[in-house]
Amino acid sequence: MAGFWGKRKREQQEVQAQDADLARNAQRALVEADERLRVTGDELIFAEAELGGESTRELREALESVRHHLGEAFHLHQLNHDDIPDTPEELRTRNARIVQLCEWAEELLDDRTDALAERIAMARRAPEIIVKVRADAERLRTRVPAARDTVERLGARYSEEALSQVAANPSEAEQLLGFAEHSAGVAERRREADQREQANLALEAATEAVRRASTLLDAVEHFEVEALRAESTLSSIVEDSREDIASALREPSTPAITKAVADLQTALSALPAAGVNTDPFSQLSRLREANAALDAAITAARERAARPLPPLEHVRHSIDDADRQLAVAKDVIAGHRGWIGADARTRLAEAERIRIDLDRYLGASAAAATHIDEDHREQAMAMARRTAFLAGEALQLAQRDIDQARPQQGPDQWGGGGWGGGRGSGGNMMGGILGGLVIGSLLDGMFD
Repeated sequence: MAGFWGKRKREQQEVQAQDADLARNAQRALVEADERLRVTGDELIFAEAELGGESTRELREALESVRHHLGEAFHLHQLNHDDIPDTPEELRTRNARIVQLCEWAEELLDDRTDALAERIAMARRAPEIIVKVRADAERLRTRVPAARDTVERLGARYSEEALSQVAANPSEAEQLLGFAEHSAGVAERRREADQREQANLALEAATEAVRRASTLLDAVEHFEVEALRAESTLSSIVEDSREDIASALREPSTPAITKAVADLQTALSALPAAGVNTDPFSQLSRLREANAALDAAITAARERAARPLPPLEHVRHSIDDADRQLAVAKDVIAGHRGWIGADARTRLAEAERIRIDLDRYLGASAAAATHIDEDHREQAMAMARRTAFLAGEALQLAQRDIDQARPQQGPDQWGGGGWGGGRGSGGNMMGGILGGLVIGSLLDGMFD
């Protein structure tokens, strides 16, 4: 007994220590969140001066929301120290809520200030960024003529479809550079007029336009390299494809292999003759897809050869067996529902679900199907066997429930505690009858 009370005392001390830690955490979190609110309020003033009111709207709304919820946290802390006695559970709930509110406030303010940090830094470096935008635009303009020459040279080798992704890049880049220079001028004038928000928007547009122009010009150079690489890869895949076709013709013929070989031959035949402008990217994609389809067909055929398909007759027997098992389980459970527990009912429900899925999988009633495609036989047999297994389990579990609920046979079955409501006989039997015991089963048991 002394050991029991000693353990109980230690547990109480541990709970009290945890509550004390939680109270200290709540107080510390409340102070830190209140300080963060004040500091972020000062940051908002500077941000509005740099970016304008509209750009800082989300931070301003976040501050208002944090003030409201911190008011709730201060109120909860006040309740912890008023004159009304509190239970440990009440104190614990309030302190946990205070910590939750303060953590949420810190995370929200972090998210909003981080989103503005880069824009504030850009606004403070605006004169430097404007100079850089103009220098970058001037440098990129010198690349435009070379990009036009590259596109013209590529046009003699590749089709219009292949060049469509870069043909307009030089002209688009030139337009973007003009827009960037114009936007930089707008940013400079708006900044001089102390219209900070408009100046920042114009500066962001200028930097983005320069970035996009650079990307477009880079894409022209990359296209030439990638096109040569695609041509080199294409020649290798053509050779591999011809070898794959020869290998596939030595495999046992199946409809899938025959179709895949025909598709790959068609893709090879569609390759243009030498000297014709080509699109190596699309040709490479078509050959890869056809090659992958042939590989998949051969793999499937080899797997099927290693694991012969079940005969149709076996599949039909499996479906018939599943239906018989399911019917028996349903009859027994329906006839003794008052005694059947959750396990047996669950197995039966799952068996019925899989049996319905089997009909859907075959696209018709499995019991009435006169033909099942070879591609569907393995799955159909597996589903039928699973149905039969679950139905058998449901029957076993149902029989167990019935045996446990059925009154024990003995000389005192109809006397003593029988119909008088004893736990061993009459009460259980009447519960089973009222719960759904089939009358025929009862009469059979009596006359036996």
